Amino acid sequence: MQASFKELSPAKINLFLKIVSKRDDGYHNIRSGVTLINLFDEITAEKDVKFSVKYTGEFSSEKNRFKDCIVEKIFSKLDIKKPNYAFTIKKNIPIMSGLGSASSNAAAVIRILQKLNYLDLKKKNFATIGADVPFFINNYDSLIREIGNITIRKSFPKYFFLLIKPIHNCSTKEMYNQINSVKLDFDPSLDTDEINENDNGNDFESILEKQSNEINSLLKFMKSLPDTIFARLTGSGSSIFAAFESKKIAEESLSIFNMRYPMIWAKVVENNFIHN
Repeated sequence: MQASFKELSPAKINLFLKIVSKRDDGYHNIRSGVTLINLFDEITAEKDVKFSVKYTGEFSSEKNRFKDCIVEKIFSKLDIKKPNYAFTIKKNIPIMSGLGSASSNAAAVIRILQKLNYLDLKKKNFATIGADVPFFINNYDSLIREIGNITIRKSFPKYFFLLIKPIHNCSTKEMYNQINSVKLDFDPSLDTDEINENDNGNDFESILEKQSNEINSLLKFMKSLPDTIFARLTGSGSSIFAAFESKKIAEESLSIFNMRYPMIWAKVVENNFIHN
């Protein structure tokens, strides 16, 4: 058995996110255009006497572990045995940010399990682990439908993004609970397998703009940057991105942003990159 494995765990950006309907099971049907970006967590697995998970890196917890560890959830939700490997996850992606790092971590661990010859994994329902997990298992840009279980491969334009992580954190569960108090007016006839002109915006923005003065101010600032194609929230927040047509313009906007908000994490990233 191979002694060690390494996997990159990419972040994602929701180019648009619409809440289609509330479901009887308490979840929500969504519709979202999701693109991978070149910002990665790093997963390593080393053969050991027992199973363990440790987090390191800029966005790890102080105790190097998370109470609600999604890697642990893989084994309980899929009902499979834990391997005798020590998993180390270097957190380079901001957490509670709408960038999908936890789901991406889960998908990377599942890819390692496949290399460890875990059988019948493809028959499992990965959406039970997290809504974004099926997307990250496929690892290509997609239109996401229903609760994340439907992923339709799509090509999106090349963008360079200024990506920022406000101080405000967002719990995905709490944000979806907020949706329960909002009247949904999505036209069901628009929820098809094809992207259309109504696929824009992010339905969580209106909620966060009312809850957080910081988010409200940062969204306005990002939309005001020179040559911004569009700017919006990603996922259920709290990260915000502005899209540009060139890396040069994005980096100039990063400089402008850093002068105004020196204490807020910000980085230039891109989609449609080549990765292994």
